[in-house]
Formats: sequence, C-alpha cells, structure tokens
Amino acid sequence: MPDRNSAAHRAMAAAVARMPDPASYQETALLETDLVAAFGTCRAVAVSSGTAAITTALAACGIGEGHEVLLPAVTVVMTVAAVAACGARPVFVDAAADGRGMDLNDLAAKTGPATRAVVAVHLAGRTDGIHDLAAYTRATGLRLIEDACQAQGTTSGGRQAGTIGDIGCFSLKDGKLLACGEGGYLLTDNTDFAARAAAYRTHWQSDAPDAPAGTHLGVNFRLAEPLAALARHHLTRFPEALAQRREQATALHRAVDGTPGLEPITAAAGEEPNGYAALWRLTLPDPRAFAARLAQAGVPNSTGTHRLTAAHLHPACSRFASGDLPHARVTVDALLAVPFTEHDTDEAIQRRALTIRREAVRWTR
Repeated sequence: MPDRNSAAHRAMAAAVARMPDPASYQETALLETDLVAAFGTCRAVAVSSGTAAITTALAACGIGEGHEVLLPAVTVVMTVAAVAACGARPVFVDAAADGRGMDLNDLAAKTGPATRAVVAVHLAGRTDGIHDLAAYTRATGLRLIEDACQAQGTTSGGRQAGTIGDIGCFSLKDGKLLACGEGGYLLTDNTDFAARAAAYRTHWQSDAPDAPAGTHLGVNFRLAEPLAALARHHLTRFPEALAQRREQATALHRAVDGTPGLEPITAAAGEEPNGYAALWRLTLPDPRAFAARLAQAGVPNSTGTHRLTAAHLHPACSRFASGDLPHARVTVDALLAVPFTEHDTDEAIQRRALTIRREAVRWTR
C-alpha cells in the first residue's frame, strides 16, 4: 500500500507543479485519450462527477425545457437530479415483473410527443434489459443514455457497459472501480455529441456542430487536473481492480448462498458483471428493516446504509411521480446489494458473510 500511495503521489506531482495554470487541460486530454484506448470508443469527455456526466450527456443530445426523459423508478436520486437539472421532466417507468430492467410495456405507454430520451441505469453493475432498450430507442428515434456509474468493466453480449447506447456516463468518485476521489466521464462513438459535451462542460468556450464557441451557455463541469492525473494512474490498474471486485463478489456469494431468505440475483445471459456488489433478493419479512439491521451490524448495503428508495417514492422526486409503480417498489425494497472496496480483505468478507447468515437466522425466529 505505501508503494501504491507513492506512485499515486508521483502521478499527480507533475500536474500540481504546473499550477497555477488556469488554461491547462493537459492531464484531462491525456485521460480522455487513455479512456478511449481502454474502452474502445471514438471519444471520451472527462467531467467533474458522475451526475455531471449524465447532465452533460443530456445537454449534448439537445434535451432541455419542455422535454421528457424516461428512466427507471429503480434508480438512485442522482440520476433524477441530472434530468431535472437540464430542465427536462423525469418520467418514471416501472420495473419488469421479475425485477430485471424496465417494463417495456410501461415504457411504451409513457413514450409521448415530448419524449426525447431513455436513461438506462446499471445499478450495482448490472445491465438488465439494455439490448431491448437499445432496440426500442432505435425503433422510436429516441436517444439512449446509459448511467453506467456503477458498471465500469461490466460487459453484456461482448459489449462494455456504457458503449451500447448513444452515450455512456461514468463516475470517478472514491469507491468506484476506477476512481480519483471525485469526477466522471462520458464515452460515445458520436463525435458531434462529444464536441457538444466538451463545449457544455466548459461554458461553451469551444466549437460544436452548429454551435460555435460562445453561442450557447454552458457550465463549469471541468475535471481538476490533479484528479485527471490520478485517474490516469488508476486506469493503468483497472484490470487488476476489476478482477479483485469480481473475486470479492464471488467469495461473499459462496459464503452466504444457501442462507434461508436470501435468493442470489444471478447475471443475465451474456452478461459478465463487474462485481460492484453482491446481490440477493430478500424473501424475509420486512426486508428493508432487515437491511437496516445488517447496516447496524457492520454490513453496508444499498437500502439499509444508503437508503435506496424507488424514485417515485423518494420525497425529493414527489413532484414527478404519477401513480404507484408496484414492481419497482417491491424490487427496491427486496434488494440486498452489498458493495466492496479494494480494502475489503478476505477475512473482512468472511466476517460479513457470518453476520449476514447470523442475522438472517435471528430474523426468522
């Protein structure tokens, strides 16, 4: 660990030494080149956060006031915030009956004249239904934006998560498989979208198709140069980090599987998840309370620790809600997603497994 920290320090040293240099984007440009090489897209655009990446992607697609964006009710509030920040209206779509992806019938019913895009959200590294969504958006002329902030390294049908739709959005927040403390990036094969995204993130100070520099208002979503340098350093270790997460998720599943009340959520056909979290569907009574109990006992998880709630039931999203979405509510409430970091040792994972098994047995007595 000390050697790794030293290497990270050295990676940032050159960027720090050049400061103050307010016009420099050297590390950002190099990071974007490295991301293109790593993930095989035509363009990458680095921004200041994962939420900024989604907001920028929507702006690059020309989505704003008066438009509607379809997104799953099974999502984090940050995705909703990004849609609202563009001035568009989020429209929540129910989950499929089996909890895997969006209900395509509900999606079609809610597609209207104001609909401009669908945002797919790959929670816990899973891409359920992404190819069906891609087919639907191609047929309807809608844009497909992937919120792949938790899905770095996941593949589906041989494609990287975030490269199946028009634009993929990623987070570099601490705890992600590829991280630099805070930041994000977009991947796309559409050079026009990339140019608009790059202009938008820097107050439209660069040219974009049909929108020369200075003709539009943008924002400051730039990624700080030292953070870009750190992200480049960590990108060289990404295959190692990906392998570690997958091993961690496999180890926890093996240690917990067979526990009554916990049904493993397996990967969809053709998908290789990144191991962002180990996943179960809880069949225990009052699953949200059980997840909260696990959090108190030292097992971090999506609903118990981070209070994940179906978006249409989230207090901050109430003005966008229009009726109950029962499958989404049940899917979120029954979800047990236990995430990992690179610091979780084998011993720590086994302790978590022991806690989960013990608490599940106590819960049903």
